[in-house]
Amino acid sequence: MARAIIAGAGALPGLLLAAGPACVVRLEGVASAPLDAPEIAARFEQFGQLFADLKAADVTEVAFAGALARPKFDPALMDPETMALMPRIAAAIGQGDDTLLREIAAIFGEQGFTVTGAIDLRPDLVADAGAICGAPTQAQEGDAARARAVLEALGPLDVGQGAIAARGQVIGVETLQGTDAMLRFVSVTAPGSGGVLVKRPKPGQDLRMDTPVIGPDTVMKAAEAGLSGIEIAARSVLILDRDAVADAAEAAGLTLWARA
Repeated sequence: MARAIIAGAGALPGLLLAAGPACVVRLEGVASAPLDAPEIAARFEQFGQLFADLKAADVTEVAFAGALARPKFDPALMDPETMALMPRIAAAIGQGDDTLLREIAAIFGEQGFTVTGAIDLRPDLVADAGAICGAPTQAQEGDAARARAVLEALGPLDVGQGAIAARGQVIGVETLQGTDAMLRFVSVTAPGSGGVLVKRPKPGQDLRMDTPVIGPDTVMKAAEAGLSGIEIAARSVLILDRDAVADAAEAAGLTLWARA
């Protein structure tokens, strides 16, 4: 079974390529890193051409990896297949990112492709429940519980995958702008809070298409924001380079743990 990695930005496409031979789909306008693999060039406006190219390469399995911004469609460039799909895509866009990604997965499935998640290809990139660096204090556990409760409440609204609480108060919620923007906001509005970042999937999120991720840069930015700890969801948040993440947390004095 031939695999294609539909590459977004960041390190994840390369990490999935390490799971086995694959070709890489490079989308026009997406700043994906160069990889040592056969490439298929694609455009958001030309799903029909992409499906044809994937089938010509005998691809039967696709994996989405890396950050992708919401696409901007140029109607003048759309092929007939994409034009036929646009009512479905437009309706999904209006309902949030998770709905859009589920619709895209469904479209690929209808074309005969199996959509495989990053965790299925690289189960070594997630953590079981327990300490990764240090052990959380009672206060940190309390702040993490508060942030988790907010994420659970916001889940049906398809808002985000992260929240920060400090001394029982929610001081940051991830939105469309992402985790880094939330951490920058907290660094300005609540410097030295000692709060806890919680990163976990939205309830019912399709992890094949969008898996929460942390890396050494996340730890560095959390430290710069004045946080004291990070809690991630066990078995459902990717850790890009676990050793480097643990080392960064230790160097910054941050507690890092996974919770079921």
